[in-house]
Amino acid sequence: MSVTRTKYHARLLAVLIAGIVAVTAPPLVSAEKQTPPETVAFVDLDRYAGRWYEIASIPNRFQKHCRGNTVASYRSIEGQRIEVTNSCLDKEGSLDTAQGIARVVDSSSNAKLEVSFVSLFGWQLFWGDYWVLELADDYSYVIVGTPNYRYGWILSRTPELSTEIRQYLDERLRASGYDPAAFADTPQGIE
Repeated sequence: MSVTRTKYHARLLAVLIAGIVAVTAPPLVSAEKQTPPETVAFVDLDRYAGRWYEIASIPNRFQKHCRGNTVASYRSIEGQRIEVTNSCLDKEGSLDTAQGIARVVDSSSNAKLEVSFVSLFGWQLFWGDYWVLELADDYSYVIVGTPNYRYGWILSRTPELSTEIRQYLDERLRASGYDPAAFADTPQGIE
C-alpha cells in the first residue's frame, strides 16, 4: 500500500472517529448559552457561492493540522445543496483539501445548513451545523457558528479585514453569545 493511500486511510479513520465523537459528545456550552444564537433573516445561496478566506476560527480538532491559507469554496449543485471544498496549508507545507456537501435545513431563510465531509457508498454521514449568524449586505464577510457554540468562523471574500470591520464582527460575536477571544486568527498568504 502506498504512503499516499495509507495517509488517506488514516485521515478517513480520523474523520470517522471525529464524526462519532462530535455526534456523541455533550456540547461545551455554559449555562447562560443554552439558547442557540440567532441567524440572519435570509441568505441568497447564489450570492454566497464562491471563495471565502478564513480570517479567524475557534480552534478545532478537524483543522488542527492547518497552519494557514485556509479557504472555503462553495458551489450550488442542485436545489438547496452546495458543494463545499475546504483547503489549507498543512504543517508539512502541503495543500490539504476536503470536499463535502452542504444542505439547507431552514428553507425560509437558507441561514441554517448542515455540512458533511464523510461519504460512505454515496451516503453523506455525520452532518454538522453551519449557521450564518452575520452577513454583510454585499456578502463580503460572514460569521458562521453552531447552535451549541462549539464552533465558529469569520470568513471574508478577501484575505484580510480592516480593523474597523474586525472590531464590528467581534461586537457581533459578543451579541451572538460568543467570546471573541476564543477565535484565533488564521494566517493568510504564508508559504
